[in-house]
Amino acid sequence: MSFGIMSKVDLHIHSRFSRDGEIPVSRILEMCTSTGMKLISITDHNSVEGVSEALEKTGIEVVSGVELDCIYKGLNLHLLGYGFDHTNKAFLKIEEDILDQEKDAGEKRIRLFQKATGIPLDIEEILNSENADIVGGELIGEHALAIENAEAYDVLKPYLPGGEKTDMPYVRIYWDFFAPGKPAYVPIQYISLPDAIKLIHETNGITVLAHPGQNLSGNYHLLPDIISEGLDGIEVYSSYHSAEDAVYFLDIAGQNNLLVSCGSDFHGKNKPAIQLGGHGARLDDEEIISSFHSKLIGGKNEFIN
Repeated sequence: MSFGIMSKVDLHIHSRFSRDGEIPVSRILEMCTSTGMKLISITDHNSVEGVSEALEKTGIEVVSGVELDCIYKGLNLHLLGYGFDHTNKAFLKIEEDILDQEKDAGEKRIRLFQKATGIPLDIEEILNSENADIVGGELIGEHALAIENAEAYDVLKPYLPGGEKTDMPYVRIYWDFFAPGKPAYVPIQYISLPDAIKLIHETNGITVLAHPGQNLSGNYHLLPDIISEGLDGIEVYSSYHSAEDAVYFLDIAGQNNLLVSCGSDFHGKNKPAIQLGGHGARLDDEEIISSFHSKLIGGKNEFIN
């Protein structure tokens, strides 16, 4: 979903260090400068590789960030961390562990997708393609849509021009085939939500639940338990949230004295409809920035430039 109101604050941005991202950190920083962004965070999936480079940027306020996959009561949730010590080796260990699992899962995903759809794919071509260290659903979807006579396969028609899922075709293929419970899903063992919160807090950061309207999948009854684990904030404004979602999560944040955060979940080509600052926040940017600063342990620290 894209929004007409574009904010100068974006606390959920992915670079090429995310398996489904594509844009170098340097280019993202250039884009943020050209659009006059005021406060940003590079929050790559289970990776802090781009943080040091981002923090060196002058002219834009940048805070260290990460988006950790984690498990809570059977759900795969995403936890955003900010202002933490990204040099702590625990983050590298998490990244290496997940990367090892993802490398093993790639071919399994392709074969399961083929079985579910009947679409012929060149497994070796996908495994040896550029940026294929991790073969995720988005990459497989990209190859599937590029096959000869793709339009002949009914299962692909929703993602091709004229279909109802062309806004983010690769991501929607991921959601439809590779997400938990879908036919090509291959489980990855992630850390628990309590352990993820503990790690961010032990490294002097704050924690925010990412796009709960998407990840909770309607299981909003779990929010009190999630908050009780020590959550600091909720990503109230997200490109995935409707106006009604935002009102609901804003109320939850207010009732529990939680930070109201905002992020577009910008990725580049995999989510072309999502633009930097495109999260639809109805709050003033300066109000968001002030609240964010007040939540950081000790105010501004060395992990926000």
